[in-house]
Amino acid sequence: MELICPAGTPAAYREAVDAGADAVYCGFRDETNARNFPGLNFTREELAASIAYGKARNVQTYVALNTFMRAGAERLWYKAADDAVLLGADALIVADLALMAYIAGTHPRQRLHVSVQASASNADAISFLVQSFGARRLVLPRVLTVADIAALAPKVACELEVFAFGGLCVMAEGRCSLSSYATGLSPNMQGVCSPASHVRYREDGDEMVSELGGYTINRFGADEPAGYPTLCKGRFHIADDEGYAFEDPVSLDVMEHLDALRDAGVTALKIEGRQRGKAYVAEVVSRLRQALAATPEQRPALLAHLRRLSEGQRTTAGAYEKKWR
Repeated sequence: MELICPAGTPAAYREAVDAGADAVYCGFRDETNARNFPGLNFTREELAASIAYGKARNVQTYVALNTFMRAGAERLWYKAADDAVLLGADALIVADLALMAYIAGTHPRQRLHVSVQASASNADAISFLVQSFGARRLVLPRVLTVADIAALAPKVACELEVFAFGGLCVMAEGRCSLSSYATGLSPNMQGVCSPASHVRYREDGDEMVSELGGYTINRFGADEPAGYPTLCKGRFHIADDEGYAFEDPVSLDVMEHLDALRDAGVTALKIEGRQRGKAYVAEVVSRLRQALAATPEQRPALLAHLRRLSEGQRTTAGAYEKKWR
């Protein structure tokens, strides 16, 4: 399976290539991509240099144009697609149907990958995207089991990519309103989920309190790792219970399911983490590269190394095992 690695900066791009990536995905420094944070992403010149670095080492570059276009500002997305094609991107990762139509009509030879933001998870939806826009690959939402994927793969005429490690978002991708509710900024539109400008930590007695946009998201005890405050990973009072109603603050890890995913028909494994530093990228990429070559018995030791880098120092197989509430 192909190993698809994140890069939020040119330095992280080079680390991913040198650590063994088959392809690296990245985005421009604007709202056309879903990791639109200050200090991240690429200028046109930086992307051109990075693509050249990758091509010299037989590593492909996928450009994420995976937010939804704002009415009246479509030209920003069209120009980003034009520039990515001109700079030599091997594939464009797209969520918006109108942008897919533009790329298919203007750049018919350009390889098109459907973003997880499009939330296509059944054969009819995927076949529509393949037939209408010539999509060559689809990134599956993180809500399918291995059995679901195995049943789906023979029914579609495109490659399937799944998330393998990193941040876990089990909202219906492309339809999350939680961040915009708390901050006014949307991951699906502006490419900003729980921006750091709206995050605050404060001490309250022996507890560490995390806040987002003025809302208390969580309270952590003295010996409890304090996670980043995203509303979907906050603790809630529901009836007589207190806990994580949507999802726990942990990271996704499919190390124990690599063989099953390959057998199910998965073409590529994707690492989440364009907002992480180059040391994180290098470590995760190299460990997953080793895991793909290792036996199942050897993988637990590699998993132990990765868990140290995960959110809350814990990992989950998420929907691949369907164990959460």
